[in-house]
Amino acid sequence: MTDFQTVAQQFTDFYYTTFDRKREDLAALYRDQSMLTFESSPVQGTSGIVEKLVSLPFEVIKHQVKTLDAQPSNEQGGIIVMVTGALLVDEEERAMNYTQIFQLLPDGAGSYFVFNDMFKLIYG
Repeated sequence: MTDFQTVAQQFTDFYYTTFDRKREDLAALYRDQSMLTFESSPVQGTSGIVEKLVSLPFEVIKHQVKTLDAQPSNEQGGIIVMVTGALLVDEEERAMNYTQIFQLLPDGAGSYFVFNDMFKLIYG
């Protein structure tokens, strides 16, 4: 059995490094049944999710993960991951706080894919 905490850490490192460098490369992490809810706006499927992420109105972004919690989520080996952190976009000097939750499912080939992805900025 794979250690869910290790998988969650490796996934999170890869996800945010890829997001910050080249968002379109995140396509490999999603499937047609995957769903993203970004700021209360849902989109389903790999192409729709990548289109949403690539269309976000900034050129440069840097995620700073502050906390990462993970739990096994089902008997098939799924993992739920909750991340909190801060992000800087473009020339902004003030970071924005965010929370993001991922439901990772085994892909049958020894890896995982993102089944659910929920992102929310934290204001206040």
